[in-house]
Amino acid sequence: MSDKVMQIFKDAGAVLEGHFLLTSGLHSAVYWEKFRVLQYPQHTVKLCSLITERFKKDSVQVVAGPTTGGIILAYEVARQLGVRGIFAEKEGDKRAFRRGFTIVPGERVLIVDDVLTTGGSIQGTIEAVNELKGKIVGIGVLLDRTEQQKDFGVPLFSCLRAATQAYKPSGCPLCTAGIPLVRPGS
Repeated sequence: MSDKVMQIFKDAGAVLEGHFLLTSGLHSAVYWEKFRVLQYPQHTVKLCSLITERFKKDSVQVVAGPTTGGIILAYEVARQLGVRGIFAEKEGDKRAFRRGFTIVPGERVLIVDDVLTTGGSIQGTIEAVNELKGKIVGIGVLLDRTEQQKDFGVPLFSCLRAATQAYKPSGCPLCTAGIPLVRPGS
């Protein structure tokens, strides 16, 4: 299946090469522009169905994602599972459920996100769920680009695992080579 998922990313023109500043602050020679995939509802439905299939037996009661890409994914996975879909927004230095979103203590929560690089957005969402005493049953992502898989203490499913090297700015060989740094989306 990973070949088919990779083809979706390639067909959408979502695999970019150059010198990129990631949201995490790290630099990378490869940027996965998930919104080039998510602009196509048929791709979004197909990828979300892989996440849904993995977690459909876990009695999920609510799907939560971090802003921004996580909103689209939370909605679609929740739609497929027949449950609520909510999102956690940045609020100062953490994430919180706003806009009247809530989680009942003990409610079974599936967290979804687009691209896993450092896990910061997912960790912030985990903390927001834990603050409301929800029970996290798993995490689903479109793409896991981590060099070493992250352990969040719950099952992690990725539609595509494509380890992609990322560098701290101080040790970035792309900076040393003088390749111009691009901040995607800006």
